[in-house]
Amino acid sequence: MRDVLPEIMRWWRSGVPFGLATVVSTFSSAPRQPGAAMAVHGDEVVGSVSGGCVEGAVFELATGIDTPVLQRYGVSDDDAFAVGLTCGGIIDIFVERISQETFPELAEIAASIDAREPVAVATVLSGPGRVGARRVIWPGRASGALGPRRLDDAVDDDVRGMLAQGLTGIRRYGAEGERRLDDLAVFVQSFAPTPRMLVFGAIDFAAAVARVGKFLGYHVTVCDARPVFATAKRFPEADEVVVKWPHDYLATVPVDERTVICVLTHDPKFDVPLLEVALRTDAGYVGAMGSRRTHDERLARLREAGLTEEELARLRSPIGLDLGARTPEETAVAIAAELIQLRWGGSGRPLTDTEGRIHHEGP
Repeated sequence: MRDVLPEIMRWWRSGVPFGLATVVSTFSSAPRQPGAAMAVHGDEVVGSVSGGCVEGAVFELATGIDTPVLQRYGVSDDDAFAVGLTCGGIIDIFVERISQETFPELAEIAASIDAREPVAVATVLSGPGRVGARRVIWPGRASGALGPRRLDDAVDDDVRGMLAQGLTGIRRYGAEGERRLDDLAVFVQSFAPTPRMLVFGAIDFAAAVARVGKFLGYHVTVCDARPVFATAKRFPEADEVVVKWPHDYLATVPVDERTVICVLTHDPKFDVPLLEVALRTDAGYVGAMGSRRTHDERLARLREAGLTEEELARLRSPIGLDLGARTPEETAVAIAAELIQLRWGGSGRPLTDTEGRIHHEGP
């Protein structure tokens, strides 16, 4: 829903009801992940739930929707192009009518997302509960009700755990909140803060990496100690440009397992102190640019600084996948490819040389 939020907020604020279709679960080679959404108001459509495969059918269902519906789409044996997923996957889509009356918390959710405040929406999809019932959960409070108090309490506990990890998916309960994988299905959509990409080194390669980072959905920061190079004009795609010694800056910012750190300075006076800090954080990715000779010299300096072999093993250097990249833009694509591979567990080989499923579940 995050991608369509600006448009649906415009409809919501104007008091216009609209249909909202959300992917809640997928099987096999489904093209979109849970949380992908498409909104329909009259002839206007924003977003996508399948990359084009079933959008026509979902549009018809969402137009004038009144009662919430959980609809499954897969391959049609008679005519896969009529309504089914030509890729062979299966998706479950929840379609509902949204208005200020049915979803009064939407503005507060949008404000939390804009403020990078974690928030999650839990919706009853099926089972003995009231289908379409909704509860909004923040780390320290909640609004709305799914059913009995014990159900709300159980969902609140589970959702806060999911929210801490940025997880979206279905949880199942008994009618009173029993955790027995029962028939009451609750879809939890987490809106965790956008993951961060920290790019160190205000060079032309950093500008290309910042662009691809924004394209992949990261909150991008470029940092360099040299004010003549670290300017917003040189890095228009970055969310922020910081003039500070890299290791000092990194020591002051929050870093979690979704954070990406790209060290592009390949200058010992910058990257060795920086990597001392970076490799001891919880960052999910720490990569450093440079030749293999630079990499070997860098490792020697880091060992002298006291880093362990376990800590050094976390370093992705030389940075990126082996694509033969030469230009800043090609290097940025190689870095992006490595990030995607690590996120989903792909092999990095050409698909023509592989067999089985194309979409991975993740490592």
